Amino acid sequence: MIELQNVAYSYGGGELLSDISLKLAPGSFHFLTGPSGSGKTTFLKLCYMELMASSGLVQVFGRDTRGMDRDDIARNRQRIGVVHQDCQFLDHLPLSANVALPLTVAGRDAAAETENLNDLLSWVGLKDRADALPAELSGGERQRAALARAVIMSPDVLLADEPTGNVDWEMSQRLLTLLVELNRMGKTIMIATHDMNLIRAAKTQVNARVLRINNKRLQLAGADL
Repeated sequence: MIELQNVAYSYGGGELLSDISLKLAPGSFHFLTGPSGSGKTTFLKLCYMELMASSGLVQVFGRDTRGMDRDDIARNRQRIGVVHQDCQFLDHLPLSANVALPLTVAGRDAAAETENLNDLLSWVGLKDRADALPAELSGGERQRAALARAVIMSPDVLLADEPTGNVDWEMSQRLLTLLVELNRMGKTIMIATHDMNLIRAAKTQVNARVLRINNKRLQLAGADL
């Protein structure tokens, strides 16, 4: 799926990540931890090709990202769903249209996908909010809408950046349940989070590997999590 070999990333003359190696196998579940500013978001951006490594090899679905042109990157990104930390939406569009945006960008007929869209909104518990504007949504509803948007294209990999950072514990558990369900459907999942309680809860439901970025490098987290 996604593989990094001896990857480093530098910005502004300083190295943010160094000697990173990791393979995201099909159907695997990973947590990525580390303090704020340690490079979790940067790591995810390398995985979905928003950033390119300063050195080392990044392969996405078997291809070296350095050999991809813009069209190649766009096609491969359709196989990677991303839940961003800030959950940006188009404020003038209702929730359903915001969730369907990736279909429109990919040139697919969103109207022909109405049944799939309705099923997806039901899955995240938002079918009754389909016509609501983003400003009318609660924090938990926005997070679930972001998750629905990330999986509307049925991606092989889902990357989530602090998906429970702005919601209460009950909503965190609900989002975790949805992510575990996706993994059981065969999706590869990586969640960047600083919430150790979430990780402990997940490990009772799924075989999750916990990684930590420390001093610019990636390592297995302690077994006491």
